[in-house]
Amino acid sequence: MKPPPFRYHRPSTVEEALAVLAEAGHDGKVLAGGQSLVPLLNMRLAAPGQLVDVNRLAELAYVRTDAEAVRVGALARHAEVEHDADTWEAVPLLRQALADLAHPTIRNRGTVVGSLVHADPSGEMPAVLALLGGVMELASEQGRRTVPAAEFFVGPLESALRPGELATAAVFPRPPARSGSAWREVARRRGDYAICGVGVLVTLDEERLVRAARAACISVGPTPVLVDLAGAVGGRPHDAADWAAAGAVVAAAVDPEDDIHATAAYRRHLAGVLTARAGRAAAAQAARTPEELA
Repeated sequence: MKPPPFRYHRPSTVEEALAVLAEAGHDGKVLAGGQSLVPLLNMRLAAPGQLVDVNRLAELAYVRTDAEAVRVGALARHAEVEHDADTWEAVPLLRQALADLAHPTIRNRGTVVGSLVHADPSGEMPAVLALLGGVMELASEQGRRTVPAAEFFVGPLESALRPGELATAAVFPRPPARSGSAWREVARRRGDYAICGVGVLVTLDEERLVRAARAACISVGPTPVLVDLAGAVGGRPHDAADWAAAGAVVAAAVDPEDDIHATAAYRRHLAGVLTARAGRAAAAQAARTPEELA
């Protein structure tokens, strides 16, 4: 399989990349890790006239953690984020989900921001960004803007990125104090796209009662599906909350479709079961003291 013809650009600065993208418009496509784009090109499911390779833009190859968030630059590879100690301390959900993302070879080359822009409803990173209430940072020759995750994922393989724009970073906020998270998914084989995946974030109060809980699901809708679980488990002790009831809330909220891998009913069942499992694990993590987590 060979890709269709295209004009290849390899800019050396962000400004140069933005100029090329502005000229290319709808006909331009950005190449970073290429783990999603290259197969699409080879199968001729995508046919951009101009390909903009941003791998020389070293200024975008970073993972930075501060008191507010983890900021991931456009050229940070999945593996760099997965194994970054500061990221693990600040936002454990990132590593928890990245461990299930494809295979090590793909994580060594693919980028977190590229995965987000790809906006695959079966991808882990869009759900993580949505669950944490993160934002995407976008740049063009007209200026820069930030787009919340809730507005960024428009549909299957469709994001709010405009022609001529470059996604420069993703920002994953730190969860509140006394929070825990967990990621659970089921795939036919490890590394395959998930038949269903669920991330849960739980926050406890000072008495270790559930103050907030929500879930994000993949492979059960056109975009990540966010569900508030507080009605099912809010105000309960962390170790006595009814996570099966929370799973039932999620199962009722998702609207999957049948395909060759699973029926809609099976995906809905998985969404409920995985929510219960992830919720228990997230609540247990939230209840642990800093000394126990160290």
